[in-house]
Amino acid sequence: MDAGTKVKKGAAGRKAGGPKKKPVSRSVKAGLQFPVGRLGRFLKKGQYAKRVGSGAPVYLAAVLEYLAAEVLELAGNAARDNKKTRIIPRHVLLAVRNDEELGKLLSGVTIAHGGVLPNINPVLLPKKALDKATKEPKSPSKATKSPKKA
Repeated sequence: MDAGTKVKKGAAGRKAGGPKKKPVSRSVKAGLQFPVGRLGRFLKKGQYAKRVGSGAPVYLAAVLEYLAAEVLELAGNAARDNKKTRIIPRHVLLAVRNDEELGKLLSGVTIAHGGVLPNINPVLLPKKALDKATKEPKSPSKATKSPKKA
């Protein structure tokens, strides 16, 4: 800067009269939908550590966004399978419990109004239904022949 150039108070690093930059959120900079600033505030307010790095809320927002997208995609598929256009807690439960990794992550979680996975123990099924399903004709040639008429 020259000795003759004066900087206005509150200009924050730009010369007087220059165009003011539009503020860009950290979520937009990171290309995320989840709020980086809010998560940073929660990390500080929760006092999980004395200090919080600048990358921590960005990483946390990215992980949470990925998990939410994964659950919503699977729940949307479950809703479509049930011929519905709206995701309900039942669809979320079916999505989580049918996915191995999400099921492991949320194994101790109860989803309100989710119900349970449809499951019938094979011991409880009637024997006739099991016998018909398991029995097959021993030789296909004998099974197709009809008795000869005399």
